[in-house]
Order: sequence, then structure tokens, then C-alpha cells
Amino acid sequence: MKGVHFYTAFVLLALAFTLTSAFDPSPLQDFCVAINDTKTGVFVNGKFCKDPKLVTAEDFFFPGLNKRGNTANQLGSKVTPVNVLQILGLNTLGISLARIDFAPYGLNPPHTHPRGTEILTVLEGTLYVGFITSDNRLITKVLYPGDVFVFPIGLIHFQFNVGNTNAVALAGLSSQNPGVITIAKAVFGSNPAINPDVLVKAFQLDLNIVKQLQSKLWMDNN
Repeated sequence: MKGVHFYTAFVLLALAFTLTSAFDPSPLQDFCVAINDTKTGVFVNGKFCKDPKLVTAEDFFFPGLNKRGNTANQLGSKVTPVNVLQILGLNTLGISLARIDFAPYGLNPPHTHPRGTEILTVLEGTLYVGFITSDNRLITKVLYPGDVFVFPIGLIHFQFNVGNTNAVALAGLSSQNPGVITIAKAVFGSNPAINPDVLVKAFQLDLNIVKQLQSKLWMDNN
């Protein structure tokens, strides 16, 4: 039965992407600083292309997405990405995929994908999901197996397992490299650290609390 759910999820994601552009419309990195010496330059918006005569099936293949991710961490979740870093054949195709595993009451914390819209389908469990619009409106929904939800590009969103059993979801993204910025880690775990006075005023917190938050080990679930 789980195999049927997995197959159904892939079909849904494939159909969704046929309705969108197959190419990334915007930069695939955070910034691109111009240089005069091309010897120290890097390729922009993708990767160098392999000679088509040398391409094999392995360039379009990734095994093991049926395996559960290790959720034994402080968030109780694990994201297994399948983007251009895992499948080199995704280069220039404008799509990627991720499996998200949740322990009971596990959280995929508030984050944003600066370069991709996300469409998520639940395979197992019950997820409370949501995103925040640019005018600060919270849009939420409780999802059950077979339900599909969309998180628009660039908006802060999250997924929380509200059940006492494991949960699994598959997410498709409209970029070969959508990027991810986890809000708490970015704000309190940046390197170098943000001046605490900035965060005191921004979050209306006591200085000692800000310093305590900055001292924490902020982890990724990727």
C-alpha cells in the first residue's frame, strides 16, 4: 500500500510541473559579483554541461527515496533533498524534489525557499502546515494522507506533525536549486553573529535572552 501512495505522489508532482515553466526564471545563487579576471570566475545559473555523448542513465538517477530519514534530532524531522546536487541531470530543468520525515510531533521549522514554489503531498500521518503572506496573514491547513498544499515562492512556511505517529511527505519545488533559509537559524545563528542590539530592538527581547539564543547550536534538518 505504501508503494501505491509513493507512486501516486510522484504522479501528482509530475502533473503539477507540466503546468509550469520548465526553466528557472531567476538567479540560482544568492548573488553574482562581477570580476575582471575570468580565471577566478564561476559558472552562473547552473553548472558546466557534460558532453552529451558521455551522458548515462546514472546522470538522471537517485536511489533510496523510499528509506526513512533519521529524525533523531531536536526538531524531530529530516529533509532528504533531490536537487541538482544529487541528480546532475536536473541542471537547467527547473525542478527538484524532497522527502520530509517527521517523528511524532516533529517540526520542519519556519523557513523560506528564495528561488522556488513548493507543492507538498502527505503520504503518512497528519501535518499542520502554513505560510505567512507579505501582508502578515497566516494561511494554515491540517493535511491528511493524499492531501496536497502549495507554498508560494519566497514566503515563510512550516510543517508540523500533530499526530503521535510518524509522518512522511513529498515536496516538489520549481527550481533545480530552490535554496532554503531557516528563519531561527538565520537570525540567531548567523556567522558572524548579528549585533545583539539589533535583535533586542527587532524582537523586543531582553539582551540576555538574545545572547542566550545566539549561543544555542542551531541545526539544519537537511
